[in-house]
Amino acid sequence: MQVILCATRGGEASIRTQERAIALAKERGARLVFVFALDVAFLDKFVAPHVHAVDDEIEHMAEFLLALARDRAEKAGVEASYVVKEGALADVLVKVAREVGATLIVLGRPRESHVTTLEYLQHELLPYLEKKTGAEVLLV
Repeated sequence: MQVILCATRGGEASIRTQERAIALAKERGARLVFVFALDVAFLDKFVAPHVHAVDDEIEHMAEFLLALARDRAEKAGVEASYVVKEGALADVLVKVAREVGATLIVLGRPRESHVTTLEYLQHELLPYLEKKTGAEVLLV
């Protein structure tokens, strides 16, 4: 069975990406795995006692948002699950893609104001993911 890996932050802007991944999974008869890369490197700038609490809160929020995405997929008739992994996006995507045997990785286009640029995704991340995972990578 094919496996589609959908990278998502789970927020409002990610719903379009999730919906496209759900539609692709339905078309292909594939299983869908939503993944959230929990990159908390920015927390190094904060006082240590607060880091653990913020990290936990972000993880709980991610799990809640991905559970909603999973439920939408299942209501559409798609077998779905989710995973939250700590680390940089590229590293997490490679690791999870290998773990689940992803045949397709779906990424959303960044908004104009987003730190991640379209150029970075198209010219660096997509080729890197294709090379490291052997999966097709689709930017939606």
